[in-house]
Amino acid sequence: MARRTEWPGDSSSSSRAEKELSPQDPAERARAICLRLLTGTPRTRKQLADALHKREIPSEVAEEVLSRFEDVGLINDAAFADAWVESRHHGRGLARRALARELRTKGVDSALIDEAVGQLDSDQEEETARELIARRLASTRGLDRDRRLRRLAGMLARKGYPEGMALRVVKRALEEEGEDVGDLPEEGGV
Repeated sequence: MARRTEWPGDSSSSSRAEKELSPQDPAERARAICLRLLTGTPRTRKQLADALHKREIPSEVAEEVLSRFEDVGLINDAAFADAWVESRHHGRGLARRALARELRTKGVDSALIDEAVGQLDSDQEEETARELIARRLASTRGLDRDRRLRRLAGMLARKGYPEGMALRVVKRALEEEGEDVGDLPEEGGV
């Protein structure tokens, strides 16, 4: 039977190393966990606190380590929120409401969320909605007008756009394509 050689960095050896450190120094173990998690992608303080709690790091040790990481700039929820808004708005076309919801689930403070999503103004948001509709419009050709309206407005709603804006943008796009939208409501009633 062949023996497997384990190298530093193997997932089994790194978790074994974590376990071996735990009885001696929980602070060192907490630092190692945080550094490993921050290596792949930025994280919020709450995400790191949850990971430390899950790995049974005492709360006072976790608090001390997280505060130190904040002091040296390894954890910065404001920068995280700003980058998240920039990335997810431009990459996925998410609106302020959806972005705020995602940031709340990541444990970002409400004031920081408001500041981050405040970077997007209504004009930017509407322009992004128009771009999303322009990309999706062709795939709805051949459907009746009401079904197209529901599909396109629904897509925007799932991305967090307000109903009035979604209907206005979809109606304008359908008009530009030659659809008769005279009897469609401007807001509500879809």
